[in-house]
Amino acid sequence: MTDRPSTPEGVAAPRPDLGGGAATPSFVLPAGAAAGLPVRPVRLRIGPRLFQWGERTFVMGILNVTPDSFSGDGLMADADRAGGDSVGAAVELGLRMAAEGADLLDVGGESTRPGHEAVADADEIARVVPVVRALRSALPDMPISVDTTKPAVASTALDAGANLVNDVWGVALDDGLPRLAAERGVPIVLMHNRAEARYTNLIAEILGDLQQAIERALRAGVAWDAIVVDPGFGFGKTAAHNLVLLRELASLQVLGRPILLGTSRKSTLGKVLDLPADERLEATLATTALGVASGVDIVRVHDVRPNVRTARMADAIVRGAPGPALETGAIEDRAR
Repeated sequence: MTDRPSTPEGVAAPRPDLGGGAATPSFVLPAGAAAGLPVRPVRLRIGPRLFQWGERTFVMGILNVTPDSFSGDGLMADADRAGGDSVGAAVELGLRMAAEGADLLDVGGESTRPGHEAVADADEIARVVPVVRALRSALPDMPISVDTTKPAVASTALDAGANLVNDVWGVALDDGLPRLAAERGVPIVLMHNRAEARYTNLIAEILGDLQQAIERALRAGVAWDAIVVDPGFGFGKTAAHNLVLLRELASLQVLGRPILLGTSRKSTLGKVLDLPADERLEATLATTALGVASGVDIVRVHDVRPNVRTARMADAIVRGAPGPALETGAIEDRAR
């Protein structure tokens, strides 16, 4: 009997006589190649705050400076009805959201609902920039995102104090917004979208489109850690698509990027429950809890306080993140 060379415990001895480890040579990484394995992101600075991914789910408050928001929360319409100004209304809402626990604020000047009226660059700038500037003055420690598809709007908003570009057409071939984000050294959200809800394999195609968007952003000079992805719930998808997307949210983890989810008050929720936009809070909270369970890092919402509470409870269960009372030892078990 041939003596086999000794090997560490638990490691199979080589068997060159049977082919063994020498049968097929293993590949090694080419010079300069990255590992190519998805790595969970750790942290990202967005303006004045450092976001530590994985510790808890962050809440982004929505500020729509529009007259035609699908959810009825357009600040221009509210201001017109009240005889006031949209900037003042936005600051008031932003202060309330901050007090309710918002971690970021997202300012948009063009509705993205189906059939919305396109807005010229100059008009969108006139809506967004004064609001961003006023919010930056009122909330110096609050990260502010600009929700736009236009580089000119994003650029002027960044000049006014915005810290993040939220691109709702992040999978488009045009790399204007990624190039701007790279030049200005700010993070970018790349959201999935399609002009038509036409798919052969929904989840695989969403992942593929987002991966290509990530690669375009990297080629444009955006830092790897500065990229956030959004699966685009409600954008270029039917209600049935959106429900499958929610069910398969965890699959986005393979992209190795922080995940933003925006379901708040959207029409799929209304179709399931047969409810108008202003009665979809409970449905939104259900998607927030499910998002936390699937590893979502940011939820984008209209109703901050209830979503913060829902996210904190879900975080405590899923991530083991203690709430403030548990952290201080102040909570008591009153059920005894």
